[in-house]
Amino acid sequence: MIEFKRIDHFHVCVPLERLEEARQFYAEVIGLKEKFRPDVFGAPGHWFDIAGAELHIGVEPALPHSIRHTALEVADLKAAKKQLESNGVELYQESVIPGRDRFSFNDPFGNRMEMLQYI
Repeated sequence: MIEFKRIDHFHVCVPLERLEEARQFYAEVIGLKEKFRPDVFGAPGHWFDIAGAELHIGVEPALPHSIRHTALEVADLKAAKKQLESNGVELYQESVIPGRDRFSFNDPFGNRMEMLQYI
């Protein structure tokens, strides 16, 4: 079985022309603290701290699959990969974020999920 540690982050998308409006809403209206977002994605966005997890706001670029997702931190990413692959789940390699090993997959209903382990 996969040993889940916590929800790491969830990702919502907004149109490019409303990205600054979204930042202001989450920072000023809701009062979330903005966090550093590494520049490794090739698209603009913002990250916020929310009760020990992160809210990621991004622009939905033309990708083979949606960037909207929930990310789950696991204790053993290799074991999680093995379990999912042994059940026929297709995994997708994600862009590198320093300090995190990660992959994503779609559940049978089209919902994108990410699993990660801090390294």
